[in-house]
Amino acid sequence: MDLSSSGPLVLETLTNACCQNADVLKPAERQLQQWETQPGFYTILSEIFSNHNISINVRWLAVLYCKNGVERYWRKTAPNAMSEDEKERLKSKLISNFSEPVPQIATQLAVLISKIARLDCPRNWNSLLPALFQAVRCEDLLIQERALLILHHVTKTLASKRLPPDRKLFEELTGEIFGFVYGLWIRDLDLFAELSQVHSDEMGPAMDRANLSCKIIRKQIVYGTKDPSTNQDMSSFLNQIFVRLKQVLGFRQSMWGNHQVLEKCQKMILLITKILLDLLDIHPISFIQLIRPTLEFVVTYNFSMSEKGLLFERFTVNCFNLMKGILSSDVYRPMKSPEQTDAVKMAAYKIKMDFFHYGTLREICRRLISQYFLLTSEDLSHWDADPEGFCLEEGGDSYKYSLRPSSEVLYLTLFKEFRASLSPVVLELVQAVQAPCDPEDMIGILSKDAVYNAVGLSAFDLFDDVDFDKWFSSELLQELNIKHQNYRIIHRRIIWLCAHWVGVKMSFSLRPTLYQAIISLLNQSEDLVVRIESAMTLKTAVDDFEFSVEQFLPYLDSMFSLLFDLLKEVQECDTKMQVLHVISFLIERTGGQIKPYASSLLQYLQILWQEAQEHNMLKCAILTTLVHLVKGFGSTCTTVYEFLLPVIQISTDVTQDQHVYLAEDGLDLWLETVKNSPAPNDNLLQLYRNMPGLLEMGTENLRTCLKIIEAYLLLCPQQFMHHFCNSLASSLHGLMKDIREDGQILILRVVEVALKLFPKEGPDIFLTMFVSIVDSILKDKNQSMLVSMNLTLFGRIVLQNQEFMWKLLQQMAPQYQEEVNTLFGALLDIWFDNMDYITQPERRKLSALALASLLSVNSSLVDEKFAGIVTLCVGVLHDVTRIPVDDDPLLQLDSLVISDTDQGTETEEEEVEHEKRKHQLSKQDPVHTVPLKDFLISQLHLCKEQRGEKFDLLMNQVDPEIVQQLTAFTR
Repeated sequence: MDLSSSGPLVLETLTNACCQNADVLKPAERQLQQWETQPGFYTILSEIFSNHNISINVRWLAVLYCKNGVERYWRKTAPNAMSEDEKERLKSKLISNFSEPVPQIATQLAVLISKIARLDCPRNWNSLLPALFQAVRCEDLLIQERALLILHHVTKTLASKRLPPDRKLFEELTGEIFGFVYGLWIRDLDLFAELSQVHSDEMGPAMDRANLSCKIIRKQIVYGTKDPSTNQDMSSFLNQIFVRLKQVLGFRQSMWGNHQVLEKCQKMILLITKILLDLLDIHPISFIQLIRPTLEFVVTYNFSMSEKGLLFERFTVNCFNLMKGILSSDVYRPMKSPEQTDAVKMAAYKIKMDFFHYGTLREICRRLISQYFLLTSEDLSHWDADPEGFCLEEGGDSYKYSLRPSSEVLYLTLFKEFRASLSPVVLELVQAVQAPCDPEDMIGILSKDAVYNAVGLSAFDLFDDVDFDKWFSSELLQELNIKHQNYRIIHRRIIWLCAHWVGVKMSFSLRPTLYQAIISLLNQSEDLVVRIESAMTLKTAVDDFEFSVEQFLPYLDSMFSLLFDLLKEVQECDTKMQVLHVISFLIERTGGQIKPYASSLLQYLQILWQEAQEHNMLKCAILTTLVHLVKGFGSTCTTVYEFLLPVIQISTDVTQDQHVYLAEDGLDLWLETVKNSPAPNDNLLQLYRNMPGLLEMGTENLRTCLKIIEAYLLLCPQQFMHHFCNSLASSLHGLMKDIREDGQILILRVVEVALKLFPKEGPDIFLTMFVSIVDSILKDKNQSMLVSMNLTLFGRIVLQNQEFMWKLLQQMAPQYQEEVNTLFGALLDIWFDNMDYITQPERRKLSALALASLLSVNSSLVDEKFAGIVTLCVGVLHDVTRIPVDDDPLLQLDSLVISDTDQGTETEEEEVEHEKRKHQLSKQDPVHTVPLKDFLISQLHLCKEQRGEKFDLLMNQVDPEIVQQLTAFTR
């Protein structure tokens, strides 16, 4: 690209790309995209964004295109990589001027420079840092601030690199510049202190520069050294950190009315506390010197009245997390064996324990509960304005950013560390709020709510100290009967409290009382927040180990109706999902008992499915509910096919974008539907057309897909194989090529089911796969589960379709340049060697039956392997033969043979249709219908008839002890 002639054209195109008219915008974007790989394009862009006379929007767009180009074409190995000359021109341009007046463009330039620095600094761009150092010393405040901004982004980028050489480079860089940046920080803070005396307009820029310096310090002190305490400048910083933190807190207090500067002071306060948090996390040993001052600082500023005016939420959150981090750090906790604990850990532990004496613990605990656990006026306004949003639980890492979660996590950490000291404090508070309070006394209600919150959070730790049964029966239930608008706060907290204690210490006999309480609070006359909380408590109670369906049944009708009303009433997608999960859980735990109440729910789910077109997570919740409903319906699920089948169809259709979200739950629903269907159904069968696409997508849902195929084979074997046998064989064979061994075994189990159902036709359908199976047996020298599975399938063919076996071996013999008998002999040898690795009794017996079936084959190969076959068969006979209790020892039975009188573990009515079909198939399988002893004797008789006198010679080859054991079986 000619730089002299193309500059105006590029400028015009960038201008058009900023236009709101699509007819002008689109061609400009296409043209810029074409120029991305043209030499000289980025040099022209640098000229444009450096020209302050050009429109801000055009310059901003030029920086963005340049930044994107660096990401794509800067590396030497990238396709269409930038030339070294153009790179040098761009780097030179970027550090020639630090006076960008527009903050947004300055930020983009800083990010652009940091991206280049990540790849080139310091080896291929050694002029960057000196240029930045010179600029931050400049008397022009704008140049100073822009240079610091760039230095911050460069430092942030280099600190993020984790390879050892990169870390070493960053440590070297830190050693060179930390003292300088630290000096800048002190200079700007002191300047701010002077300027604040006269409320100069330059206060803001001074604090901005101090904030940028502090951001650089944060990355360097955490990632730029292995031990900050060994660096003189860093030690000086750590010694000054609380002095400066208190200083900036004072600045903030003096800035009331100047909102902009106050915010800048808050940024500095948070930055310093984040440095402390990072040091505690990354350099806990270096932090030991700061344990005592940190704890004193946190208590002074957060648990005393003297400094209350200095608090703001994010500062308090960081302070709480500092205390929590010190308490929970394993570095500051001795080993179980004191002699194994090093001196450093013991010193840290002693500092911590010396600080937390009873008086301090008592004050912290009381203030956490009475001050930080209280619902605020903002909380109550949120409750009234958006009750569903109020109910959304804060979890995960929310304690790092939000005040209430951080105070609760600190309380729990303290309680676990100092349970003996804090239990009496909490019990005192409980005693103080025991009696019902005046509903008009909002302070009393909020205090009671906070104390109940503490008792719920520490339920496990208060197990021995609180008689929850007595408290619940004598007092909490009375408070649930107080009907007043303000008492909704207590109602919500009591039912929440029950959820925390029900699995800890609530008597089984009190469960009905709890269910009755939940029913009363789920009533439509109650506050919506209370109703949602009650639903969540119900889920916890039903999920408990001691839950009894029989005990719950009298309340099922009311519970289900009230939950259903709540589900229809709530509006938010997240809340509907929450309530749906409670209903799903209820259906799962009560099973078939739900049938009388399910029709109205199903009707509503159909409406909800239509309304949830843009809410895939809500659709997932609906699918989960349907899974449990189908299980509850059992064989009567056919009555809801009209809704179920289209839902399964759209959820598992890989041509629909939403399948990414719905496929997993959709497959679960599909599986349960097929398993519970009592008879074949054409519409259900046609759903299988979605399966090849799902199988092509890989192994994420392979296990469920294969279970569905197996369920189809058992439900409608003839129809299924008639329509889909070729597709099935092709899909399964394709999957076998690039999949781990455990996945291959799952696939082969499906093939095994097909062979059980179609012993004559099945092998021909899977011919290609059987070629691969035999090939694998011959080539795989390892004893593994896969080899055992392959031999099992081969054994089933030997037993049930020897005609196909010989045809298969004849087809494969030329490939191995061997005679058929030689090839079969090799297979038999491998089979003998691997017999000990076929551990499942059914598969061992199948192998024995298959080998025994060869005894009637008049072949020299069988004669050669005769002794091995008999020996293996006798060995398996020992495994499967049992003597009935109290019966004649001579009456020996095959333990795997299923008689007509055998009963399953469940009654016919309770058994899932799928299990009935599996049981029926087992009753047709030779493994479960043919006694091995009888079959072996029969085959030996046939062999004797065929061989005549030669049979005795064959028997002489067998070990005499084996012959003796065989004789014992044949008495």
